[in-house]
Amino acid sequence: MVASTAPLRGTSFITGAAGGIGAAVASALARAGSPVALLDHDEAVHETAERLRGSGAEVYSVVADVADRHAVDLAVAAAERRLGPIGVLANVAGVLRVGPVLDLDDRDWAACLAVNATGVWNTGRAVGRLMRERGAGSIVTVASNAAAVPRVGMAAYAASKAASVMITRGLGLELAPHVRCNVVCPGSTDTAMQRALWPDPEDDGGADAVVAGSPESFRLGIPLGRVADPADIADVVVFLAGDASRHITLQSLTVDGGATLGV
Repeated sequence: MVASTAPLRGTSFITGAAGGIGAAVASALARAGSPVALLDHDEAVHETAERLRGSGAEVYSVVADVADRHAVDLAVAAAERRLGPIGVLANVAGVLRVGPVLDLDDRDWAACLAVNATGVWNTGRAVGRLMRERGAGSIVTVASNAAAVPRVGMAAYAASKAASVMITRGLGLELAPHVRCNVVCPGSTDTAMQRALWPDPEDDGGADAVVAGSPESFRLGIPLGRVADPADIADVVVFLAGDASRHITLQSLTVDGGATLGV
């Protein structure tokens, strides 16, 4: 039996939707026919919403912190009132704090855990309860290939992303068979977060060093010869959210141009 190619069922709730991968995921889910609820701590999330409305999408946007359980619960309830039952949750909100384990400020460690791990915990519980009651839904968490491969100066980020992977898998096991939960692990992607690591964020040449790799810091290059576009990640999220992946759950799909060599 061939999986359905019908539009996604229900509303899609996307965190981290103000820009980067989150905004790309929101656009892709809207194109797939889903009303989209957008959450971000950045007021720019309303600008993303306006762009999507201009293309004919049904949109609701809210400024909130995914690390705040109460705020998440309120945002989820408001999204359902405005747009209807949530059928897809895309956890895309994330922060990057870099520095050696021995030197990183405690506040940076706490920020990584709060957004990248606790944020997924909060949204997964809030939306997961509703999906369990209805007996249907799909949850996709955007983690990182750093969740499986260590990087110099990125232990806090990697640990928090590894936590988000296991939260999602644990949730998927508990919500089966009716709710599927999967993970997308991007590698280097052309976003503001990625460019902040380059010597000059405005210089596209910064991608060259990423593609080439850095053996002295145990960093692999990218065999496909390019950093990802946010749309490359968004397309995989849409695939995992819809019926085309109806027999896939508890999985992590790495989208990094081969950078982690299939780890």
